[in-house]
Amino acid sequence: MKFFGFFVSALFLNLTLFAQSIHHKLSMPEPQSHYFHVQVEVSDMPGEELIMVLPVWAPGSYLVREFSQNINVVKAKDEKGKALPINKTEKNKWKIQKGSAKKVVLNYEYYAFELTVRTSFLDLTHGYLNGTNVFMYPEGHLDLGGKLTIFPHATFSKITTALPKASEGVSSDAGTTFTFENYDQLGDCPIEIGNQEEFSFTAAGIKHNVAMYGVGNYDIPKLQRDMAKIVEATTAVFGENPNKEYWFIIHNTTTGSGGLEHTNSTTLNVNRWSYEGDDYLGFLSLVAHEYFHLWNVKRLRPDALWPYVYDKESYTDLLWVMEGFTSYYDELILRRAGFYSKEEYLGKVKSTLNYVESSVGNKVQPVAHASFDAWIKAYRPNENSSNTTVSYYPKGHLIAFVFDAMIIKANKGKKSLDDLMQVLYTKYYKELKRGFTTDELRAELEAMTKTDLKEFFNNHIDGVETIDYPKYLKEVGLTISLQEGEQVLFGATASDDGGRVMVKRITAGSAAEKNGLSVNDEVIAFNGFRVTKSTFTDYTNALQPGDTFNLIINRDNQLMVLDCVMGTLPFVRYTFDLDEDNKLGQYWLRTL
Repeated sequence: MKFFGFFVSALFLNLTLFAQSIHHKLSMPEPQSHYFHVQVEVSDMPGEELIMVLPVWAPGSYLVREFSQNINVVKAKDEKGKALPINKTEKNKWKIQKGSAKKVVLNYEYYAFELTVRTSFLDLTHGYLNGTNVFMYPEGHLDLGGKLTIFPHATFSKITTALPKASEGVSSDAGTTFTFENYDQLGDCPIEIGNQEEFSFTAAGIKHNVAMYGVGNYDIPKLQRDMAKIVEATTAVFGENPNKEYWFIIHNTTTGSGGLEHTNSTTLNVNRWSYEGDDYLGFLSLVAHEYFHLWNVKRLRPDALWPYVYDKESYTDLLWVMEGFTSYYDELILRRAGFYSKEEYLGKVKSTLNYVESSVGNKVQPVAHASFDAWIKAYRPNENSSNTTVSYYPKGHLIAFVFDAMIIKANKGKKSLDDLMQVLYTKYYKELKRGFTTDELRAELEAMTKTDLKEFFNNHIDGVETIDYPKYLKEVGLTISLQEGEQVLFGATASDDGGRVMVKRITAGSAAEKNGLSVNDEVIAFNGFRVTKSTFTDYTNALQPGDTFNLIINRDNQLMVLDCVMGTLPFVRYTFDLDEDNKLGQYWLRTL
């Protein structure tokens, strides 16, 4: 017995000493150079070769961003400091000939000078990074947990991240160590390093931490109160909050660029003066959108995104649910939390409806295709995108609205889209622990609406037929009127580029297209008169269908004369009237 016990103890000690592990170390000795210095220690990996991989995209932002372009040279050595042969075998993969080495130590520098919610940035004012940009993982070992030690620059006093801390304090000598259970967690916890202002509030029984980088006209007590309302209203949709603690990282900059969701945190990049008036409601809508993703996308997500594959595209036709439904709720939540009156909320919905249905691309690209092609179209728009694509954000918003009305009607005001989200979250995330497919979504919707939705999906999700909004939305008290016709419009969008009138967009089928005007043309004169952006618009707006005129343009430094005839474009406009006494409408527009 003693011998057996000793044997077991020795075996356990042996396994412990030689367990596979990974330890990332991050430093920033010269922030003004914009380089993060990264050291990765990988221990006890099998085989004589080790392949290290850097992701090519950040979940939630569906574009291959080629993060490896920011890495110059990667060096490898063993535990004794001896250099190991290393070769780059693909754009984002490095193969190390480690032989019998127990530990491989990698060193590289990452150039970080793009401050968006999905990239990384470092200068003398702060550092910010997303793990998928910067940290490599051993190929085939995404489940490997480990440690991250951060050594802030001496002028930086704070680290904000949702990663659990393994050691206390921030010291330029000892660093601060965090732990992660697997690469998903490391990659999913953005990190803010600097002198950010921090505060917290409690909502839905959970502590929420906020880190503010950059000056702005924000008022902390107001944010604590209003962000708490958003959290409470969003949590009520699902009936529970899965977090123990949550982090907001907010960058206050000159130009806001949106947000990116994470499992228990988010990063928001907003205009520094956006905390008053309508801009403030836009900020709160962004908070609601990214917080709703805490459930819808980060936990409840398409089968194609479960698990994440980091080194290539993951195609799904369901982003109209993940982003579109979230867009529907980010405004509805503001209504429920009391920030919008009924009229203000309906104005938002009407604006979305008119935007989508007046878009040329809405009749070209089905919303399911927009989702699937997000990797090559949504994040790479060109001058013709408005003619050929539809955004799954507002189009999905409208589809969510229609499904909400259908569920409310079928269940006589006892259930809504909230109940569908709860069913999907409970069944697929909590119980089955996997993603869902389009067929499964349709089946759940059919059960809740008591309707066969095959034709709806064929026509409006996989097709481009116009949804009969008056038919579906009358059940919640909306009388929707549609005005259609032709409007006099030239169809060229121009900008002022240092006094030059430059064509930026041409509407398909317009007089501008038919008369030969192209994007990047400089418009010099209208009927012999020199134009500015303003006068060019005034001249064309004063024309009637069939009127003739000529334009002098500069195309690639060659002067040309275009003889033109004014034309028309289709006109679509929806208006709303709300029956205040409609019980189902009262349920739909309820406040908490």
